[in-house]
This record gives sequence, structure tokens and C-alpha cells, in this order.
Amino acid sequence: MSHKTQPVIAKKGPFVVELEADKTYMWCTCGRSEKQPFCDGSHAGTEFTPMKFTASETKKYGLCGCKYTKNAPFCDREHGKLD
Repeated sequence: MSHKTQPVIAKKGPFVVELEADKTYMWCTCGRSEKQPFCDGSHAGTEFTPMKFTASETKKYGLCGCKYTKNAPFCDREHGKLD
């Protein structure tokens, strides 16, 4: 039985960022990126890959920092359940 490696918790809360409508972003799923919440390639050599997404409108978004959201890449307050 294989088990998935757990992501690094970059932040127990959202990263609030201004995103542009129709622009594509790469959200960090491993938690290792120095450019949180975006990917900087730090997942190399792990089983993680960044999540590509496009902002629907230009506004501030809360992107997940703990990497445990069930609504990736957006914060769903799942960090409140972590130790």
C-alpha cells in the first residue's frame, strides 16, 4: 500500500493575492516554494506538481497556504483543523 507524501504547511491561513482576470497561474501544491503561494519549481524530485488555474476576475483571492484545501487553490479554512 502506498501513501502520499504530505505537503509542507507553508502557512496556516490564506495568502491574499491580487490576481488578474483570464491570467493563468501555477499554485504551489508541495508547500516548499519560496514564492508562495505560487510555484517556483521546488517540487522537483517529489511526487507533487503545481496546479494550473486561471482567475475568473481581477480581484483579491485567498489562496490556500496549508495545502490541505478541498477547494484548490482557494482557502476553505481547512487549516483550522490542523495541529
